[in-house]
Parts: sequence; C-alpha cells; structure tokens
Amino acid sequence: PAVAVAVISGPNLAREVAAGQPAAGVIACERSEAARELQGLFTGESFRAYTSTDVLGVELAGALKNVIALAVGMTNELGLGANAQASLVTRGLAEMARLGAALGAQAETFRGLAGMGDLMVTCASRHGRNRAVGERIGRGESLEAILAGMEMVAEGVATTRSLVPLARRLGVEMPIAAEVHRVLFEGKDPLRALTDLMLRAPKRE
Repeated sequence: PAVAVAVISGPNLAREVAAGQPAAGVIACERSEAARELQGLFTGESFRAYTSTDVLGVELAGALKNVIALAVGMTNELGLGANAQASLVTRGLAEMARLGAALGAQAETFRGLAGMGDLMVTCASRHGRNRAVGERIGRGESLEAILAGMEMVAEGVATTRSLVPLARRLGVEMPIAAEVHRVLFEGKDPLRALTDLMLRAPKRE
C-alpha cells in the first residue's frame, strides 16, 4: 500500500512544546485511520491532537500566516497599536482563507488550530522569526542585511515572493500580502503601505 503522508501544525512554538507547556495541534492526513493512529501517539497531558483530512489546507495555513506576521511586525515597530494588529490578523486570515478556497482547501481549516491558532501565536510571540523580521523592516533595516545576519530562516520572505504572483494568477484578492511584497521587494515605506491599506475602497466584510 502507498505510504500515508501526514502533517502536523498549529500554535506550537517549539520551545514551549519542548518545555512540556500545554498546546494543541491538528494532524492532517487523507487517510483518516492514519490520522487517528497518529493522534493517539501524540496526545498526552501536555499536547492535545485533533485530526483532519485537509492536508493542503493545513500546509497552506502554515505557510501563509508567516506573511501576515511580517505585516504585524512592521505595525508593532511603528507603534500603531493593538487595534491595527488585530485588524491585520483578522483580515489576514480572510486572505489566507480566500487563497485556500481557490486552491481547493477546506474553509474550516483556516478557522481552526492550523489557521487562526498558528496565525495568532506567530503574530503574538516575541520569539517569532517572521514577526521579528517585520519589526526590523519597520525600523528601517534593509531586508538583505537582516537575512544575512540570521541563523534561522524567516519563511515568510520567500513565501511572499511566490505568493503574490500566485494570487494574481488565480484572481484572488490579497491586499495585505501585496503590500508586504511591495515593502520587501519594491522598496515601499512600511507606513505608506499600511496607510494605503486603510485607504482602499470601502466594501462589505
């Protein structure tokens, strides 16, 4: 029989999981029985695992949230407040879900641990690499200098580079991701980018 591929994701900061602090995650596998077997192996006093068959959605959510974390980091450094951060997280999640739907992922995945959960912790934690890169961009440092001095990878940078052309090709509106791309790769000022987001044409939520 073919090997079952499974992915695990969620609000799971490595240092907290390693320290035995409580966390939850989702295990996605197209073969439900394999997901349930892994669920039994991972679930314990400090980790609660849920199952899903939406492998694509879990993988997409894990990649896309890093782009939003870059934007939140810029907002943090610019001192624009908690309202701005919450607005970016919420509207960022909507962008993630729109792209997921266009690619065939399940909407509920983006409302769950792999989507909203991982997005929240990535944007809130001071240990998040992508948020930290956004903060340094907000301080006026160049992307090249930031990446050259990093020992670990901030995945959101590469994701942003490929995401925006993909969204454009699919006809998916992702204005936050587009502004992050302009800041990272086109030299746009972060505050100008955030202002332009605020000045977009009004619409229904």
